[in-house]
Amino acid sequence: MRKATTEELVKLKGIANYQLGRGTGEVLFTRKTIVAHSSRTGRMRYLYRDGKLLATLRPTDGMLALSLEGARLLMRGDCFKNVVTVQTDVSDFIRLGRNVFAKHVRQASPTIRPEDEVIVVNERGELLATGRAFLSGEEMLSFKRGVAVKVRHGSCEF
Repeated sequence: MRKATTEELVKLKGIANYQLGRGTGEVLFTRKTIVAHSSRTGRMRYLYRDGKLLATLRPTDGMLALSLEGARLLMRGDCFKNVVTVQTDVSDFIRLGRNVFAKHVRQASPTIRPEDEVIVVNERGELLATGRAFLSGEEMLSFKRGVAVKVRHGSCEF
C-alpha cells in the first residue's frame, strides 16, 4: 500500500465522477488516498483514507464498489444522488446485509438505473447499507415484489 500518485488520483476521480456523478471524485479521493494494488495484476484494487476503506475497484469492469465509509463521505458531501429510502421498521434487517425489497422502498432517486451503486437509508436518514440497484428508481417505487437493491455492505458493526 502506498499513497496514490497524481495519475492514479486523476483516474480515480474520473471514474467516480463518471459512475457516481459530478463532484463525487473530489469528495472521495484526496492527496491522503492510499492505494492497495492487486498482487497478481498490479492494478489498483482497494482505496483507503485515514485507514478506512472507501471503495474497491471491481476487476470485472473497473468501476467502484462503495464501502460504508465512502457512503458516509458522499452523504456529507451532498453530491451523490442515488439514495434509496426504506421503511424504518426493516432497518435492522438491512443493517445485517439483507437485500432491499421493492415493497419496503419509500423513496428512490429517479436517476437510479439498474446496476448503479446506491446508498440505502431509513426514513430518519440513517445510513443502513451500500449496494447495487436491481431496478430503476421508478420501478422501485411502483413494484410491490422482488429485490430492489442487492446489499453489499450492511452497517451492522460486529
